[in-house]
Amino acid sequence: MIINSRVRLALHHLKTGVIAHPTDTIYGLGCLANNPSGIQKIIELKNRDINKGFILLASDIGYLLPYIDSYMSKDLLKQISLPLKTPTTFLVPKSEELSPLLAGDNELLAVRLTSNLLIKFFCEKTDSALISTSANLNGKKVATTKRELKHYFGNQLDYALPPSRYNSEPSRIINLLTGERIR
Repeated sequence: MIINSRVRLALHHLKTGVIAHPTDTIYGLGCLANNPSGIQKIIELKNRDINKGFILLASDIGYLLPYIDSYMSKDLLKQISLPLKTPTTFLVPKSEELSPLLAGDNELLAVRLTSNLLIKFFCEKTDSALISTSANLNGKKVATTKRELKHYFGNQLDYALPPSRYNSEPSRIINLLTGERIR
C-alpha cells in the first residue's frame, strides 16, 4: 500500500472524526473505537438504532483487548487471532467497562481482525481499534462510489477515501462461544 497524501489526510481526520474508507469487506464508515463523539456522529448520520452496536475492526488482537472481557480464555483469544481466508467477525464477551455505544444492548461484542494494509496503518498510527460499519443509511444499499456516498451523507463526513474495487461482501459473523454462524 502506498501512503499518499489522501491516506495521510484520512488518518488526520480519523483521529478526531468520521471517515469513509475501504475495508477488507465492504466500503465503510469508521472512527476510533475510543471516540464517543465519532460513534455518536455515525449513529446520527446513518439513522442507526443506538441499541444495535458496531463491529470493532483491528489489525492486531492487542487493539481489541481493552474492549473484550478480560476473563475470556486464551484459547478463544487465539481463535480470533488465527488467519482466515474469509473475513470473519466474531461475537465475543464484552468488557464490563464497555461503552454502551459500542455494543448497544447486546451481551456480546462484534470484533474482526484483518490483514488489510490500510486498516493496519490506521490502527498502528492511532494505537486504536476502529469502529466499522457499512457506508449507507439504515436500510439502504451500501455505497460503492463516492457519488453514492455524497448522496447519503452530503458533506457531513470529515473525509472520504474512495472505495476499492474489491469491496463487495460483508464479513461472516460467528458467535465465538457457541460456534453458531449468524451471517
